[in-house]
Amino acid sequence: MAISTPLEIYQFPCLSDNYGYLVHDSANNLTATIDTPEVAPINAALAAKGWSLTHIMNTHHHYDHAGGNIELKEQWGCTIVGSKSDAKRIPGIDVEVADGGTYDFGGHTAKVFDVSGHTQGHIAFYFEQDAILFSGDALFALGCGRLFEGTPAQMWESLQKLLVLPDDTTVYCAHEYTQANARFAISVEPQNTQLQARVTEINALRAANKPTVPSILGVEKATNPFLRPMSTDLQSTVGMVGADLVDVFAKTRTLKDNF
Repeated sequence: MAISTPLEIYQFPCLSDNYGYLVHDSANNLTATIDTPEVAPINAALAAKGWSLTHIMNTHHHYDHAGGNIELKEQWGCTIVGSKSDAKRIPGIDVEVADGGTYDFGGHTAKVFDVSGHTQGHIAFYFEQDAILFSGDALFALGCGRLFEGTPAQMWESLQKLLVLPDDTTVYCAHEYTQANARFAISVEPQNTQLQARVTEINALRAANKPTVPSILGVEKATNPFLRPMSTDLQSTVGMVGADLVDVFAKTRTLKDNF
């Protein structure tokens, strides 16, 4: 195995609001796509960079994340990595990984976190050496995934696994939902001056048709309401001062679902 060099990340839009990501290890000439939201943009990105697809790393089974697996595997002969606990719903899976495990991608090791809640068996990939997190639909910029299959307690437990990662971690989430998330976030924690500034920044980026993703985990910790059930200001706004954090999180998620 060649000596590792920093991972190169290439981000591009897919579908209506997804982001695709190519992850390239130049020392070992490996390229992974994080999920497969749409085949044509993935292949266009590979062509633009002059890379060959060697891996697919799936966060979860939803069609806008795994729908292109088979077509890309047939074209490229790539290895598909996904959740052991959701292997039956990951098309073409070759390598099954689980919470607390790792996956070696060339000279880089991805730690695997089970972050179930949005779906059961949802995983995130954390490249500690590069301070990069691919969070799929578990953690968004200023948001978290809707709880289609899990409970609030499960989702809060999942998010706590990400909360302890270093503040300088770059978070690559799967969707451009940030402006809508910002409108909700400021409604439940209007006192948060860092959030106020972030909302202004987000609105300016979207007005210029620029992405708001990736984000920085330390900023998420300071502004994302789903990482902040312990905030007394948020608790006050949602009428749950001193309540159990799971209950505050659940109330916040319910408010967002109906926002």
